Formats: sequence, structure tokens, C-alpha cells
Amino acid sequence: MKIAVYGSRRQDGHLPEIEAFMKRLGETGQEVVMHPKLYKYLRGSMLQSLGAVRRVTDVSDFTADVAVSIGGDGTFLRTAMWLGGQDIPIVGINTGHLGYMTALGVDSLVSLPDLLQSGNMQTERRGLIEVVSPSLPTWPFALNEVTVSKDDSASMITTRAMLDGELLADYRADGLIVATATGSTAYNLSVGGPIIEPRTPVWVISPIAAHALTMRPLVVSDCSALTLCPDARAEHFRLSVDGRSVSLPVGTEVSLRRADFEVKVLHVPGSSFSETLRNKLHWGVD
Repeated sequence: MKIAVYGSRRQDGHLPEIEAFMKRLGETGQEVVMHPKLYKYLRGSMLQSLGAVRRVTDVSDFTADVAVSIGGDGTFLRTAMWLGGQDIPIVGINTGHLGYMTALGVDSLVSLPDLLQSGNMQTERRGLIEVVSPSLPTWPFALNEVTVSKDDSASMITTRAMLDGELLADYRADGLIVATATGSTAYNLSVGGPIIEPRTPVWVISPIAAHALTMRPLVVSDCSALTLCPDARAEHFRLSVDGRSVSLPVGTEVSLRRADFEVKVLHVPGSSFSETLRNKLHWGVD
């Protein structure tokens, strides 16, 4: 089995678990592809344990049977970007905070090679948003959300939203979030948007600090074509795609559509989204 490994470089408290994981990969005869930033970070403290690493690369010109993301949800998003749309399933190991997309805690890392070889992990497919606009970030796809927001110096922006070619609304707010079902527990949740079961084929449109109480979050089909055109007193607004942001002139149209590929997410047998919500949000805890 060939395994691609991506991880956050803020792992000082988890190096023993990562070292045991890398040793186990070597013991079980796995071939490893690793991102260079992680390799450079680990090389200084566990060079002898990196014997399974056969290739180090920051571009998606490789093949793998599975990818392992070591970090939090932000690391998981960067892992998907590193894979570049390849049909490689990702399993997340949580060394961050909430970790909605991660399947296992760091204590389970050493047993992961055996779990992967067992073939018992469950696969979910998650849709992405493709962004069409000038001067986009290198990877114009969002697994979590796309956000248009005011520049720091601006007081407000007005974002005209067209849904399938028809005027939906002029949102007067600090910004507007378009989240996937996967991203409903991220920025969308923090502004009062609904939590969506991640396999549901919808987007959530949520204003940020709307200037009218009637401007509420809206759930639409992810088959929709959505066009956003921000206007403001300032000359620029900010476009963010899963946290990667660029500054664009006001009046620039941003078109959103469902990407023509999906991300495969691996889960341990018996896990569920309901269980994740109970554990992460402490529902039902006295």
C-alpha cells in the first residue's frame, strides 16, 4: 500500500505518536509519499524513523492508495489541496482542536497502518465549491466555504446575489459566507448558520453581521449557479476560499458552482455524524 502523509508542523506535543506511526509504516512495508514541509520538520527529530518515505513532493504528481492528514480541520483542507483533485481517500488524525473532519485521535495513530490494511474503514464523498473569478488563489476549490467580506477599512459591503440567473437579494452586511454541508460546522456555524449533515447536497448562504434582521441564512441546492457581486465605499473587498484570500476590486463578479470532483473522507467503522456532534459540541452533557 502507498500512503501519502501531510501534516501540520505544530506537533511538538505529539512527536512520540508520529514517530511510532512512521516506524509502524516501515515495519508493515508501506511506501510513503510525504509533503516536504512536514518531512523537513520531522527530519530534525526522527530521521531514522522516516525510512518508509520514498518520495517528498509538494505537487500532486504522485499516486497513493490513501492519504493521512495529521492536524486539525485546516490541515485536512490543505491535504485535499495537496492531492489536487485526485481520487485518493483521506483519513484525518486530530492533533488540533475540534476536528470535525478527523476520524481518529492522535492516540490511534500507531494502529492506523493495520486499520487501513484491514479494509474496514467507511468512505463518505464530500462535494466542493468551484470558484470562477479573476485573480483567484492557486486552488480555486472550497471544501468548507467561500466568503466575500469587507476590507479592514470598510464599514460594510453590499453583495448582490444571483441564484440561477435570478436576483436573490442584496445582502448589506460585513460579508457573506457560502458554505458546503461539510463546512456548515466551520465559519457558517459561528455566524448562526445551520448545521447540515455532511452528505446532504446543499449549500448554506449566511450573512456576516447583516444590517437587517430579515436577512437570514438560506439553504439552497449545491446544483445551483450562484453569482456574487460585492459593492462598497472602499475600493476592494476580500475573497476567501477555505481561508486562502485575495483582495479584488469592488464590482468583480464571483461565480460559484459545484466542482466536478469530490473528496473521499475515511471514517472508522461505527462512527457517525451524530456521535461527532455529541462529542464535539457536548450535546446531552449535564
